[in-house]
Amino acid sequence: MATQYSVSLGKLVEDNGYTVKYMPEGGEKRPVISKDVNRPGLILAGYEEFFDPNRIQIMGLSETSYLGSLSDEERRASIERLMRQDPPAVIITRKLEPVSDFLELAEKYGIPVLGAVESTSSNTSSLISYLSVELAERITRHGVLVDVSGEGILLIGDSGIGKSETAIELVKRGHRLIADDAVEIRRVSEKTLVGMSPGNIRHFVELRGVGIINAANIFGMGAVKQTEKIDMVIVLEQWDPNRVYDRMGLEDEYSDIMGVKVPAMVVPVKPGRNLAIIIEVAAINNRQKRTGYNAAAELMRNLGMDQMEPEPHRISLWNEG
Repeated sequence: MATQYSVSLGKLVEDNGYTVKYMPEGGEKRPVISKDVNRPGLILAGYEEFFDPNRIQIMGLSETSYLGSLSDEERRASIERLMRQDPPAVIITRKLEPVSDFLELAEKYGIPVLGAVESTSSNTSSLISYLSVELAERITRHGVLVDVSGEGILLIGDSGIGKSETAIELVKRGHRLIADDAVEIRRVSEKTLVGMSPGNIRHFVELRGVGIINAANIFGMGAVKQTEKIDMVIVLEQWDPNRVYDRMGLEDEYSDIMGVKVPAMVVPVKPGRNLAIIIEVAAINNRQKRTGYNAAAELMRNLGMDQMEPEPHRISLWNEG
C-alpha cells in the first residue's frame, strides 16, 4: 500500500505567506493530504455530488460576489453547506474580506479561514505546485545531486568512487550542490522527479581525508540550491578493462525511478580522468538531445552509416522501488 504523505496547515500557511482570518484551536496541526484544490461554487449553489472534502477550498471574487447576492437566510444556508463538509481550510483570495456570517459559521464548524493577496488563478497555480512537491511519492537513495549548467545531474556509485569530490570540483567550476550522500527524490508528476537534501544534512559534504565541510559556508550561498529537477543519472564505476564501454552515444540509455524514465549513462573512473569536465559535457549534451540534436547520429549520417533507431536500454541502479 502506497504511503500517504501530508503537510500541516501551519507549515502551509508559513511557507505560502497566508494571513489567518480564523484558526480553531490546534488548527495548525490539521493535515492536508490532497494535492488538488477546489473552488466551491457548485456546493455553494447547492450541488453536493462528487465534492471532495480533502481538498483545500479557494474562494475568489465570483464566490464572494455570489454569496453577497443572496438573502441572509440563503447565504447562511449556502455557507453552512460548505462548512459541514469539513474541508482542511478555506482560502479567500485578492485581499477580499469574508462575507457576513462566514467567520461565524467557520468557528461553529472549526474550519480554518485564510487570506491570500494574489489573484485566484495565481494562488491556485502556486498552491497546486507547492502541494505537488510536499505530498509527492518519495524515496531516499545514496548519491549526490548537482545542478550543472541548469541540468539536474544525479551521481550514483559505490562508496569511495569519488562522487563527493567530483561534486566539490563542479561547485568550484561555478555549478551548484543540492545534496550529498543522501538524495530525497520526489515524483511530483507523471514525468518529473525533483531531488533535495534531507534538512538535517543540507549543504554538508563528506570528503575522505578532510572530514565534513559546509559547502554554503566555504563557497557561498550561490554554490548551493535547495531543490532541482533530475534530468540525468550518471553512474560512476571503477574502470573495467574487460568491459566494452559505449564510445559513440548512439544508444538511448535510461534509468527507471518510481516509474519515470530518466536519461542515464555509465562513466568509468580511473586515474587521469577529469570527471568534472566529463559531467559538464554530459549535462550539456543531454540538453542538446532533449531539444532534438544528437551529435553521434549526425556523425553517422555524415559518414553514410545511418542506422535504425536503437531500442532504449535500461541501466540498472539501486532498487528503484
